[in-house]
Amino acid sequence: MLWEVLGSVLVGLAVSYGALRWLPERYGQFRSRALTLATGPVAALFGALLAHSVLGPGQTPAVLAVSLGVAVALLSLLLRQGDHSARRSATA
Repeated sequence: MLWEVLGSVLVGLAVSYGALRWLPERYGQFRSRALTLATGPVAALFGALLAHSVLGPGQTPAVLAVSLGVAVALLSLLLRQGDHSARRSATA
């Protein structure tokens, strides 16, 4: 369980840092750098806890895969669309 916790926190940090560093501007920007760096590990830890309680002990690769998916999904919610892609409809 300890390795799953440490692994999931490291996965979350890597995902959040990578998203801040290498995500192109055309996909949008994150609202806050500190919020992004905090959301990654917390989301991965939540995903690992959820996966460990569902799958049981001894499934470390699967738990880390689920924590990666949860971290990516929650970080994608923090993206804000760029100004160049925001369009208003004719009826608005």
